[in-house]
Amino acid sequence: MATASTLSEPQVLAHTKRRLFPDDEAENAYAVVDTQFAQDEWLPNRPIPEALRKQLAPFNHVRIGSGYPDLVGVRLLDSELLAVDRVGDEPPLVAIEAKGYTGDGAVDVETGVVQAYDRLNEVNAAYVAAPGAAISQSARTLARELNVGVLAVDVDGEVTPCEVPRIVGNHTAEEATAIRFQATAQGVADKSFGLNHPKNYLGYPLAIYHTAETETVLAERVVGAVDSARQGATFLGLINNEPDGERLTPLGQEVVRFALNRYGSVDAALNEFAGWKRSRKRFCELAPEWGLVTRRVVWAYPATQLLVEELQTMHDDGISKPSLVDLVEWLHVHHPTFTVELFLKGSDDVRRRVLTEDGELRPSELADGAVFHSPTVFQLKAMLYHAGVLTERGAEPNRLDPHADDWALRQPLDRFR
Repeated sequence: MATASTLSEPQVLAHTKRRLFPDDEAENAYAVVDTQFAQDEWLPNRPIPEALRKQLAPFNHVRIGSGYPDLVGVRLLDSELLAVDRVGDEPPLVAIEAKGYTGDGAVDVETGVVQAYDRLNEVNAAYVAAPGAAISQSARTLARELNVGVLAVDVDGEVTPCEVPRIVGNHTAEEATAIRFQATAQGVADKSFGLNHPKNYLGYPLAIYHTAETETVLAERVVGAVDSARQGATFLGLINNEPDGERLTPLGQEVVRFALNRYGSVDAALNEFAGWKRSRKRFCELAPEWGLVTRRVVWAYPATQLLVEELQTMHDDGISKPSLVDLVEWLHVHHPTFTVELFLKGSDDVRRRVLTEDGELRPSELADGAVFHSPTVFQLKAMLYHAGVLTERGAEPNRLDPHADDWALRQPLDRFR
């Protein structure tokens, strides 16, 4: 059992994460802990218990400023944690540096303050968290001068704000942007895409616009998995879930306008959707006009643009038929945080297997399809296939051979374009 004088850095961080980022499935909230905390030991002969690692997961190695904060996340924070009553509707990007007792019994809180301050160019608020008894008045004064929050953690897990920061603007770097993306309705969560045909998501705006009950229309004309269709339509930015009900986004409205222009009514359009049930033919060939709509919708999904741009660059460099392993290794060099979030499962065991303490890939682990995120390698890839972007459809992780899984562009551009 921990005592006030033995609170380690992983324990301090776990208590802090639970306080600032509770597991309450809040919207627009997401946090990752640095990969150094995914290891078996924190200090020599000081293991990190499995239960503690599970509290800290998911792990990623996110560069913010000149280093890698212990935790980076997005969430609307309680007012007592900030020096303002209201911070607007957009949740702030937050970085946390944790400090605990080391082998010699010291806690370097002031270094944590300086590290947190370094993150402020790219986040909205930064904190140092440490055992309360180790926080000196000089450390608090320094934090106040640098606009860094100070969180006192006690052995029972209570987290008390000693100094609260002001929200600041920032120039968000790409790595931090990947975490912001994960916190949005379009982030790659476990329930992002449950179906692998784009017609099931395109049909949802039509069902909303139809005068009959949405779920009935969708189940009868498009797909019986209504919840999965709704979830995917949300992730593709076709609908918003408002407090007073579902609403079409501008992109969703355009899908409806296309249907009205093409068929005269959404009812007539949905009759054609009914005829496509259980079809395995590539959608852009089965229904070329709807294939173009699909391409427009999936291109608006932020992950698509990055994938296509990087696949084109790989083609330019002579890698015209990259495997999933080739793609992930390539992407991780250029976009490490985004790659981990997009392709790897967020579970403790997967990210510990695939990522080193410094956030590097262990290539041998990528040969196991089970480490990959199904909504990306199965459902998203299948939609890119149906839209005419990729040459091959996706596969479920348990049936996936990552070295043989082809991610080639269907229509790569000439190198000298």
